[in-house]
Amino acid sequence: MKKNKKVLFSLLILCGTLIVGQLVYAAGKEPGSTDDPLVTVSFVEQKINQIKAYVDDQIRTAPSTGGATTLEVVNVGAGQTLVAGQGTEMILRSGRATAVASPGGGLSDVTAGRDITTGEVIPQNHLLIIPRADGRGAKAETATIFMVRGSYRIE
Repeated sequence: MKKNKKVLFSLLILCGTLIVGQLVYAAGKEPGSTDDPLVTVSFVEQKINQIKAYVDDQIRTAPSTGGATTLEVVNVGAGQTLVAGQGTEMILRSGRATAVASPGGGLSDVTAGRDITTGEVIPQNHLLIIPRADGRGAKAETATIFMVRGSYRIE
């Protein structure tokens, strides 16, 4: 029993010494300084705002890796083919064009909720999405005007 009391007393002395040491250490530091072991809510908020400003700045100055953000008006002459890249969106505004599909599938007609296959007439004012850069696009039967967002080439 005496041995347990000695161990308990030693632990209490050790804990008390640690607590007093931390208080002395914290009391000797300038509040709000880099050596202060405690931080305030305003300090944390300030650091969060600095990080947000940094991230916003990086987003603004980073080069775009995606496609165009606006729709581009593209004139395609009769007999020419508009070959679209992966993820390209296109809308036939005027003229007559037929779909150019690939072995992987056709053009995704989002407006009608269906797939347009090779040789099928593309309806005007329907949003089409090209899922892969595998030669899919539109062959102009007459002079056409498309609105395109994304990569493409005219052949």
